[in-house]
Amino acid sequence: MARRKPSPIELTGMVAEILRNAKLFWKLLKDKRIPPWLKLIPLATVLYLFLPIDLFSDYLFGLGQLDDLAIILLGIKLFIKLCPKDVVQQHLREIGSVPGSYNRVQEETTYIDVPYRIIEDEKD
Repeated sequence: MARRKPSPIELTGMVAEILRNAKLFWKLLKDKRIPPWLKLIPLATVLYLFLPIDLFSDYLFGLGQLDDLAIILLGIKLFIKLCPKDVVQQHLREIGSVPGSYNRVQEETTYIDVPYRIIEDEKD
């Protein structure tokens, strides 16, 4: 069965999602309202990379790196999931990824409603 290749728009959405999660992760990591024990999850995730124990050997090109990437992504996702929901929502609003959130570009945009008419060129 052939696998469908993602469109450029889908790839842009995936990259935007990764960047949004990276920003959210960093903001949560610096936030003093997040309990210190939760901040140990990213630390443990990074320590996993330096341990000699691996799910798949790094000598298997590709597969060895994929398990490291999966552990990192799962660690970040777990950290965000366990953080207090109100703090996460606040940071998401600041990032601008929650519907109805503050968005400076939309606020500064001015629309002018004027009448118009279409003038067609006459052909000789």
